[in-house]
Amino acid sequence: MAKRLTCDVVVVGAGMVGAACALYAARSGLDVRVVDRGPVAGGTTGAGEGNLLVSDKEPGPELELALLSARLWAELADELGAAVEYEPKGGLVVASTPGALGALLAFAEAQQAAGVMAGPVGEDELRELEPHVAPGMAGGVHYPQDAQVMPALAAAHLIRACGARLHTGRTVTGVLRTADGAVLGVRTDHGEIHAPAVVNAAGTWGGDLAALAGVHLPVLPRRGFVLVTEPLPRMVRHKVYAADYVADVASDSAALRASPVVEGTAAGPVLIGATRERVGFDRSLSLPAVRALAAGAIGLFPFLEQVRALRTYAGFRPYLPDHLPAIGPDPRVPGLYHACGHEGAGIGLATGTGQLIAQALTGKTADLDPEPFRPDRFGTGEARPASGGDIP
Repeated sequence: MAKRLTCDVVVVGAGMVGAACALYAARSGLDVRVVDRGPVAGGTTGAGEGNLLVSDKEPGPELELALLSARLWAELADELGAAVEYEPKGGLVVASTPGALGALLAFAEAQQAAGVMAGPVGEDELRELEPHVAPGMAGGVHYPQDAQVMPALAAAHLIRACGARLHTGRTVTGVLRTADGAVLGVRTDHGEIHAPAVVNAAGTWGGDLAALAGVHLPVLPRRGFVLVTEPLPRMVRHKVYAADYVADVASDSAALRASPVVEGTAAGPVLIGATRERVGFDRSLSLPAVRALAAGAIGLFPFLEQVRALRTYAGFRPYLPDHLPAIGPDPRVPGLYHACGHEGAGIGLATGTGQLIAQALTGKTADLDPEPFRPDRFGTGEARPASGGDIP
């Protein structure tokens, strides 16, 4: 007979978003279990750079969530200290031409009105902030609120800090429901876990989990590569990226898009991104993508031409058509909550997402207007898995 376990909430997915949902739910007094088919941070989180950004978000719901998340991350950093490698390094967005700089400054001005700290930087000041940046840049904008964590460490420490019971190596094969349709828990390949609430934090596979509950959530994978250099002295001080990165984030194109994003790490290697393309769950190496990463990085920091790249890796951003995550209760299935579809911003937005989920679970007033993140905003569609793979 299958083993049945009872708790208040089952969080499906042990990535950063799932870890944050578990943390804030547990701190609200709920008994939480976290289930994942693999290890902690074994999916998109482990393939991320750990960025906590406000700089790349235009005024609107996502920026509001990013600002909330930034405050919560700072609080967690005070609590967890160096364990998560939290580094408030700030971001520097650079423009190569006067025209691009004008558009960037207008973008930053709108962000400032929404509560973002953003300071224009002239050509000479760029060299003071980043001595090795390429000469001839027109200027940029400095974002002191941007920060970084080591994603796998942070997810593990969030789960540890909340005291939730963790079940790794368990694949969710079904969402259990009562006769009247409400959530009763999940079925895994190791037995059932009963709970009146299930949180879908399955990332790129969030649409698959939704389909198991009989609802439509059009999460798609958007592949991205990261290039990792040999360890270096600290030659890149901030997260530095080109102004066209913001347009690439907002693009709906399925084709390869690449814009340079360069940042140093506490351990020494420089991380180089970012590419975006929709190719399903194809993990095969793309030489055009890697070449685009290298060329873009050298354009920002010419010294990198002489630096060895040690490895590259790919991950899948969980992409929703309107570029907003699905967060909150699903009115189609009582007891089902969604926390997925954050695309490349899940690590940064995880804390705010976890807070909103905990508030929804406990009936408290949300810190933000939840309406833009409604999981049912995409209509009915056809509730079928997009990947054909297992659910975390």
